[in-house]
Amino acid sequence: MTGKTDKGDAGKNKLIAENRRARFDYFLEQTYEAGLSLTGTEVKALRDGRANIAESYASAEGRELTLINAYIPEYGPANRFNHDPRRPRKLLLHRKEIDKMLGAVQRDGKTLIPTKLYFNEKGMVKLEVALAKGKKAHDKREVEAERDWKREQGRLMRDRG
Repeated sequence: MTGKTDKGDAGKNKLIAENRRARFDYFLEQTYEAGLSLTGTEVKALRDGRANIAESYASAEGRELTLINAYIPEYGPANRFNHDPRRPRKLLLHRKEIDKMLGAVQRDGKTLIPTKLYFNEKGMVKLEVALAKGKKAHDKREVEAERDWKREQGRLMRDRG
C-alpha cells in the first residue's frame, strides 16, 4: 500500500475547526472559500488538528482582507522559531471577490464571519468565510420556536404513520 489516501477519502476535506455559533448569531448569506497566508509552524500546528475560529472575524485593511483573532496554538517542537498564536493572517482571494465583500461590508453593514477551517483535497489550508447579517434577540427566539415546531411535527407524523 502506498502513502496515498484510500479511495473512500478522496474528494473529502479534513475539518480542522468549525464556528458552530455563527449560525445561531448570524444570518449567513453567501460563503466564499479563501486561502490563508500561514507560516510553516502554523501549518504544522493545524495538522495536529488544534485551532479555534469561534471568536474570529475578517476585516478590511486597505484593499485586503485579514483574519483577526483566530487562535492557532504554538507548535511545540519549533521552539524559538514559533509564531504568535493570535496574529492577523491575510486572506487570499480573487480581487473581484474581495471587492464584492468589501462593498457588502461598507454599503450594507454586513460582517465577514469564518465558518470552517479545513484542509482541501490538495492538502492546502482553506477558510470558509460567510457574508453575514447579525440576528437580533427576537430573530433567535423565532428560529428556535420554528425548530421546536419542526421537531414536534416529526414526532406527530411518526406516531401517526
